[in-house]
Amino acid sequence: MPFVRSEYDAVVVGSGPNGLSAAITIARTGRSVVVLEAENEIGGGTRSAELTLPGFVHDVCSTAHPMGVASPFFRGLPLAEHGLEWIHPAAPVAHPLDDGTAAIGERSVGLTSVSLGEDEDSYRDFMAPLVAAWPKLESVLNGPLALARHPIAGARFAWMAMQPAEKLAANHFRGPRARAFFAGLAAHSVLPLNRVPSGAFALVLGISVHAAGWPFARGGSQAIAGALASYLRSLGGEIVTRMRVESLKQIPVAPMILCDVTPRQLLQIAGADLPPQYRRALENFRYGPGVCKIDWALDAPIPWKNQACRRAGTLHLGGTLEEIALAERAAWHGECPEKPFVLLTQPTLFDPSRAPAGKHIAWAYGRVPNGSDFDMTGRIESQVERFAPGFRDCILARHTVVASHMSEHNANLVGGDITGGAQELGQLINRPNWRRYRTPLKNLYICSASTPPGGGVHGMCGHLAALAALADEKSASRKSSR
Repeated sequence: MPFVRSEYDAVVVGSGPNGLSAAITIARTGRSVVVLEAENEIGGGTRSAELTLPGFVHDVCSTAHPMGVASPFFRGLPLAEHGLEWIHPAAPVAHPLDDGTAAIGERSVGLTSVSLGEDEDSYRDFMAPLVAAWPKLESVLNGPLALARHPIAGARFAWMAMQPAEKLAANHFRGPRARAFFAGLAAHSVLPLNRVPSGAFALVLGISVHAAGWPFARGGSQAIAGALASYLRSLGGEIVTRMRVESLKQIPVAPMILCDVTPRQLLQIAGADLPPQYRRALENFRYGPGVCKIDWALDAPIPWKNQACRRAGTLHLGGTLEEIALAERAAWHGECPEKPFVLLTQPTLFDPSRAPAGKHIAWAYGRVPNGSDFDMTGRIESQVERFAPGFRDCILARHTVVASHMSEHNANLVGGDITGGAQELGQLINRPNWRRYRTPLKNLYICSASTPPGGGVHGMCGHLAALAALADEKSASRKSSR
């Protein structure tokens, strides 16, 4: 076996951001820890590779990281000393419309408001208090839902967050630009926009535009995993790649085992040892729609009709709120939308190191039913062309992955679900069930995006699961010493 020790204080299965964060949390206490990764490269959802042509460095999964730069856990780590540099686009996000206008999400609430036309005052009055209150809210929203330490700010946020995005947008904005901009933010929830808590996702991501930004990692998302791994090794932690864990019997002896996997993989690894009731809970865990993802190597920047879109790192393409809502509902009802909501990033406008001189890359996905093998390339490219005529003429090469194949490079992307499971209200609160990070086995924990606070590159699921494991170990030690 490729281990330095025969026994460890902790074993972590999976080297995604949550697995590495769990390992770091434990290693910082002086305990021995090893991370086991099935693939050749570490990183899970934060890997980069030359997917199209030599010299074009694409992100295999995630690419823009609002939750990464805002993560309380990441902020407390010396990741810059280990090679991570955040690159902030001139504007975090843009949402173009057919009339040639665009809502531009700037770091400034005021500047964003200016791009929203008739809703300039409404957006500023709506968003500015939320941004100001964010320091009071982030501890509540970066873990299992709990009572806020600042009840007034918490109550105001909760009242709005528990409304569907469609209702929030209709109640607060009159014009198509602001409503479309809000719908694009809400679509990150991977929920129909007439369902709770789609409004909460729009609020949190809207706040993050102004409070934190939506940066890229210089050189690609692999730099995030690389920095976390480098710091872990500096603490004495070990990482073993090409070690696919299919049974608890493969794992070295350890009083703490943390699995950065979804319920489906946990059943495969530990199902025989889990009691029937908990097995049924994992079997009933619901996965959301998948994505069809495309990476492009480009001969030139994307030729947006609205030139201000070149200032944005991330683009939301889908037209009006009504169009986006229709597309997001379709994927939930087993249909591949004709006009999908497309989330697109253009990193090389801000990090030219990721492509040959004068060339560019772009990344995009559109929503499809879970497990779909439908290739959305034509529909996604049509949506880009709609707002950037001549886009197809810029394409040198493309790399497409359909939803049914997403799990081939990351087993956690079940059926193409990139959020670790459907983020419906009940499943978001009790994720994957009421035990959250703990399982009925006293030394076994789950620390993936299938636990609170859910999807995103922030490391909080791993960090909080590790804190739970450490607390249990301390409690057990106290009891044994009595």
